[in-house]
Amino acid sequence: MSNIANLFTPETTALVLVDYQVGTLQLIRTMSSDESLRNAVLLAKAARALKMPVVLTTSQEDHIQGPLAPALQHELPDAYEQRIKRAGIVNAWTDPKFEAAVRATGRHNLLMGGVTTDICLIFPSINAVQAGFAVQAVLDASGSTYPDQETLSRRRMEQEGVVLTTTNTAIAELVQDWSSPAGSELVKLLASTAPMMQAMA
Repeated sequence: MSNIANLFTPETTALVLVDYQVGTLQLIRTMSSDESLRNAVLLAKAARALKMPVVLTTSQEDHIQGPLAPALQHELPDAYEQRIKRAGIVNAWTDPKFEAAVRATGRHNLLMGGVTTDICLIFPSINAVQAGFAVQAVLDASGSTYPDQETLSRRRMEQEGVVLTTTNTAIAELVQDWSSPAGSELVKLLASTAPMMQAMA
C-alpha cells in the first residue's frame, strides 16, 4: 500500500472533462490538439475501467465551439447524455448545474482536464480547490494558443493549490497495481501510445 499522502484512488476520485469540443480544440497551439484529445480519451478509458464517476461539460455547442469530440461521445455515452451544456459561462464552476453535478459524484478528489489550459481548465480547477476539493490538473490533456498563456496559467494554478500532473502519472496513481484486472487493461492502453513497446508486444 502506498504511503503517499492524499493519494488519488478510484474510490475517492471523479474525472471532470471541460469543453473538449471540435472547434475549441483548434485553439491549441502549444501542443498537438490530437495529442490533447488522445490523452483525454485515455483518461476516459481509465475512468470506465476503474468505475469512476465522470462529469462532462460543454459550452455553446451550437456556436463555433461545436459539439463534444466524437471520440469522447463514444467512450462515455452515459456521461455525454448527462453532460452540462453551458449557455456561455466561461468558468464552468460558476454554472450551478456543473457544480451540482461535481458534488453529486460524492468524491472529494477531482482529476480534471480542460481543453484549453488558459481558459477552460484554470478557472474551474482553482474554484474547486477553493471549494475544498483536491484537484489534479492533467496538463498533457490541455494546451493554450501561445506559450506565455500556458506558462502563466500553470503557475497560477499551482500557486492556488492545484496539483499539476500528466495522463500516465494520473492513471498509474489510480491503478497502483498493473497486475489487477483494471491495471492489466490500462497498461495495454498506455503501451499502445509507445511505438517501441508495441514492437516488443
